Amino acid sequence: MRRPPLAPTVAAVLLGSAVLLPDLACNRPARGTEDAPSAEQKRTAADLFATRCATCHGPRGRGDGPAASALSPRPRDLTDRNWQASVTDDYLEKIIASGGPAVGKSPSMPANPDLFDKPAIVRALRAHIRGLPTR
Repeated sequence: MRRPPLAPTVAAVLLGSAVLLPDLACNRPARGTEDAPSAEQKRTAADLFATRCATCHGPRGRGDGPAASALSPRPRDLTDRNWQASVTDDYLEKIIASGGPAVGKSPSMPANPDLFDKPAIVRALRAHIRGLPTR
């Protein structure tokens, strides 16, 4: 049995909601409206950066961590002003959680699957990287 088409007004409302409010439809805040990281989230992000990221990216994010010399390609210098300007927040959050292969980069950049269900911590890590002094 064939379903009757939706009434034009219902279809327009549903379509308009999906087009105008895509982030609400996905149960996440619209980009830029999420809360700034709390002090606790910032501490967690700094700790995670120090224990997971600094091994390759270095404590200041310059790509000069103790494991960097053994990697090819070398880890990204996260303080590079041009690179910072060239990547989106979504890109940073994706590579933080899903690793290099998720964005077409080196498999040496590991995923952090324990962060998949912790978007606030991923945002705090992204903010930490964005807050590194650039050069």
